[in-house]
Amino acid sequence: MDAQQRKANVRLALILVSVALVFLAGFVIKITVLH
Repeated sequence: MDAQQRKANVRLALILVSVALVFLAGFVIKITVLH
């Protein structure tokens, strides 16, 4: 695996983590607002 591919993989991983965090934050906010 060359550096270019690794860079792309790291970027993809960061994007997935960001999406997961946003989803989790939205879920927590929804729960706190409803209660």
